[in-house]
Amino acid sequence: MTNTDTADRAGPVERADRGPLTPGELAARIARDIPAGSYVNLGIGQPTRIADHLPPSAGIVLHTENGMLGMGPAAAGEQIDTDLTNAGKVPVTELPGASYFHHADSFAMMRGGHLDVCVLGAFQVSEHGDLANWHTGDPDAVPAVGGAMDLAIGARQVYVMMTLFTRDGAPKLVPACSCPLTGRACVSRVYTDHGIFATGPEGVRVLETYGTTVDELRARLDVELSV
Repeated sequence: MTNTDTADRAGPVERADRGPLTPGELAARIARDIPAGSYVNLGIGQPTRIADHLPPSAGIVLHTENGMLGMGPAAAGEQIDTDLTNAGKVPVTELPGASYFHHADSFAMMRGGHLDVCVLGAFQVSEHGDLANWHTGDPDAVPAVGGAMDLAIGARQVYVMMTLFTRDGAPKLVPACSCPLTGRACVSRVYTDHGIFATGPEGVRVLETYGTTVDELRARLDVELSV
């Protein structure tokens, strides 16, 4: 049973007596919700931190779209092999039984529904689970879709790891995305520094809060929050 399973039944867990989650704490929190034995893709950037918090006993197999199954945590020191990287070009380790394959085969795994979970970063997520993570829409922004569209439609569960607010304080969990969409109604969970949320046809449900309360989040977000 995960912490989120408990929150689903008992209502949100409010942890207002502490600060927001750090990136490392958020990665560890997401790792606890990934079911044992899952095949998982971790998106470029912050989601790659999750690999460092997955216990070997869980039997979770990490996939990376540049052609590897059985990826381990990030490599350091003498572990670094410049020919062994994840999709974000970060040196990684390999676990026993790791395998390698063509880029096209890797995308076929993603599109074919063979991944149980993917964890992606995002610019915005809508209250119904629409995902925007490849372009801000700004004229001078550089688009970078990578494999996000394939993962958004192909993975059985899509989790998002992001900050809840921009540096300017604007919410990233919104009624409707203003940034170009990556996928529609594909996100089931949103993990942020200030809280964890379920999204879907019924809107946004708060599962946990950190450094704040549900009422305080209602005052800062434009989406309706259920508990």
